[in-house]
Amino acid sequence: MIKINQAVIVEGKYDKIKLENIISANIIATDGFKIYNNKEKQALIKNLAEKTGIIVLTDSDSAGRRIRGFIKSFAGGSGCEIINIYAPEIIGKEKRKRVPSKENMLGVEGADDKIILELFGKSGVACRRDELPAKKISKLDFYQDGLSGGSGSAKKRGYLCRRLNLPRMSANALVEAVNLLADFTEYKKIIEEYKE
Repeated sequence: MIKINQAVIVEGKYDKIKLENIISANIIATDGFKIYNNKEKQALIKNLAEKTGIIVLTDSDSAGRRIRGFIKSFAGGSGCEIINIYAPEIIGKEKRKRVPSKENMLGVEGADDKIILELFGKSGVACRRDELPAKKISKLDFYQDGLSGGSGSAKKRGYLCRRLNLPRMSANALVEAVNLLADFTEYKKIIEEYKE
């Protein structure tokens, strides 16, 4: 398994599951066209583009191209790194589907693992062998730090959201976002700043 520094943006949950089996990275699924109305996910992707850079890997059909273009429209500002990896046009049908897609092409989920790894390699993405995982921020950390389950929790979460340039979000959504945007030390530093 290779470790990729940038976050990888894919269309759907089956694409995400596919990639989780062959790469180690923060993988975000747009949930198809739902990304158009999901301001929280848009903000998260934009912040990831600014902080770590993002890799966009969508299907090679018209829907994939539209989603790719939309991501570029909101996350492609100055200082943002967006690397596009294009899935090859392979005629076929995913195993889990009864009928082929409208354009009769395999998506990311149906592509061979070797092809996907070659796509990452050819794109010039910096890959390295997996290292020990960094300490993740948990719901328990949120509770212990007063970000959930107590009076003033929403106010503290609001501060954390502002510091990470995120819209207000639930504690569960924020745990996921914080793990993508900050390491444990950065998170603790922000919490300490709030107490001062």
